[in-house]
Parts: sequence; C-alpha cells; structure tokens
Amino acid sequence: MPSDEWESGIFGPVRTGWRESTLTRAAEIEAMAASMRTDDSPGEATLFQAIDRHIKAAREAAISAPLKPRRWLRHPRAGGALERALSNLDAAETLLLNVATPAYLLGMIPSILNKVQHHLDPTDPRRQYLEQAADRLGVTDPFAGTPHQRLAALGDARHEIIAAMRAAQSAAHREQVQLRNFRNVIAWTTFSMTVVAIGVAIAGFVGHTQIPLCFTPQEGAWAVVVCPTAESDPFPSDRLASVTGAPPAAPADIDVYVERTAKPWDLAIVELMGLVAAAVAAALSIRGIRGSAERHGVLVWLAALKLPTGAVTAFAGLMLMRGQFVPGLSALDNSAQILAWALVFGYAQQLFTHLADRQGQAVLSGMRSTAAVQPPSPAPPSSRRPVETGPAAPAQ
Repeated sequence: MPSDEWESGIFGPVRTGWRESTLTRAAEIEAMAASMRTDDSPGEATLFQAIDRHIKAAREAAISAPLKPRRWLRHPRAGGALERALSNLDAAETLLLNVATPAYLLGMIPSILNKVQHHLDPTDPRRQYLEQAADRLGVTDPFAGTPHQRLAALGDARHEIIAAMRAAQSAAHREQVQLRNFRNVIAWTTFSMTVVAIGVAIAGFVGHTQIPLCFTPQEGAWAVVVCPTAESDPFPSDRLASVTGAPPAAPADIDVYVERTAKPWDLAIVELMGLVAAAVAAALSIRGIRGSAERHGVLVWLAALKLPTGAVTAFAGLMLMRGQFVPGLSALDNSAQILAWALVFGYAQQLFTHLADRQGQAVLSGMRSTAAVQPPSPAPPSSRRPVETGPAAPAQ
C-alpha cells in the first residue's frame, strides 16, 4: 500500500474517475464491515478476512500497484485494472451481505431489487423469487406489517436474496464487457482508418504522378488538366481536326501535362477537405446524442471515427469519379469543383458511420433501460395479506 494514505483511510487523488469511485466505495464497504465486526464466529471471521482482501485488491487496482510478478514489457492496463476493481468490490459487497444484520439486509432489499430488475430478465427465477420475497417482506408496501414482523419474515431468505444480488452483479459485468468490446472495435477501426488516410497522403506526396486526382475537361478543340491545387495551360485536344478542319496531328501527351500540373500535396489537400466535412458531420451528430455515464467513452470514439473515414471517402469518391464510375461527372472543370466534391464525399461518410452510431446508441440504451416487467403493485388496504412470519433470524 502507498505511504501517502489520508487520515480518513481514502487513498488518492488518482488520475481517472473510476479509480476515485473505486477508492470511495472501498472505504465505504470497509467502514460498514468494521461496524458489523464484533465477536466473530470462525465462519464470520473468514468472511471478514475475505472482505479485507477484496478491498485491498480493489485499492491496488485503483492506484496502479506494480504487477506481480513484474514484467519488463509494459502494455496498457486500464481494462484489466477496471475489471479487477469492479469484480473485487462486487465480491466484497456480496460477502458483506452474508455477515450483515437482518435489519441491514432488510434495508438493502429495495436497492438490491432495483439492481436485479435493472439487469436480470423478468423470466429469471432469481428475479422472480426476489420480487416475491420483497412483496412478502413489505418492501413494495410500506404498510404491510411492523418492522419486527418484517425481520421475522426475513427468515432463511438471506441466501436467495444474496444469490439474486450476485447474479445482477454478474449481468452488469457482462454488459460492461460487451460495451468495452464494442468500444475496442470502434477504436481499432478508427486507428486503421487513420493509418489508411496517412498512408494515402504519404503515397500522394512520394508519387504524386502515380495516383493523380486530375481531370481533363475539353471545350471545343482545347483541353486542360485540372488538379486539386493547380490547372495546366490549354492544349490542343484530339478533336482539333474535326473542329477546325485542319489536317489531323498527333494528339498531345496528356501524361506530360498531368505530370507538370499534379502537386505532391494534392491528395493531402483532398483528405483535409474530407476531414473538415467529417468534423462538421460529427458536430451536427451531437444534437442526437444522449448523455451517458459509461466509463469507456463510446460516444467519443464514435465521433472520432468520422474524421479519418471522411478523409478516406473524399479520396475514394474522387477516384471513382476520375475512373468515370459516376456518369456525367468524369471531367470537373476547375480545382474549386474538385475540392467542393471532396467536401461532399467527406460528409458522405455519414452514410457508413451512421450505422455505427445507431449500434452504439442501441448498446447504451440496453444498459440504461430497465426490464419491462415491474414488481407487483401494492395491494389495496382491504385486501392486504398479513406478513408471513417465519423463524426469527439469528442475531448478528
């Protein structure tokens, strides 16, 4: 453990939000466990020791303690540290419910019920049992029975309540893993598209005559080579003889004019135009984004994906036009038109990234939404069932 521990027992400050929340929750569970620890039985002493170990592991993850065993080759540890922190805190909280007094467990049932309904399917038998137990214990009806009767009715339901809580924690963990995997896919796709965009710009700079984004519009007997950043002087086209009636001559070598007109920065300028259009699209997409409390920055990565994709689609769209893939748009008249179409194709990346946006919102909505079936509504006063009494829970 670090030596700069605060008097309150909370370490820090640390770099990121989830690390701070981990330290805060660890201190809270530690304080609750200390308040419940009296003359422990051997079984309870083992549980309290396990709680201490889980809290220690969560704190080590939050403060980025050295690996055991140490490794010379370092790699990003944020994902593993987050897994370690959350799983150990969940385990400590579950163990705390095993040693908690009946009054504490009864007070925690509304929170447990909310978590279970948030993460477990309505047909899950553990959720159904907890909802029935909550109904019997008067959690859904504050007028059902006295506090003493509720504690007596708690009976042997402790283990089933804790099992439902643990199942909800596992389901929440799987949702976080799914969200993180989706974030990783988007991040790697963004990285790959960035590499492609940079590679295209480098290829254009090194061999600008090999992939020229130039067009050759013809007007009457004359033609001109138009590139993103320059235009050539007019030269005779192959239609000169038919227009002027002069004897046919050898046509001009267009490749020579392309080589003279094309510049090393042509592809980079086109990609820059696509990047600008994609940035505008990313800014406009903010209007449809709902806030999220997830820790993985999915919405940020979805916005970042648009930028390199816009650069690549601007280049690819102009290549399709130069290859006469789009009828009627095979010969742009000037450099301004080329850059304008680069903006159009850069914004057109929205056709592809919109699918990723929808999938990301679907994943986030699945985490935010609760299950459709809600707990039974309280019975009217005239038809309330008496609280079922069972064997009194042993005093802790």
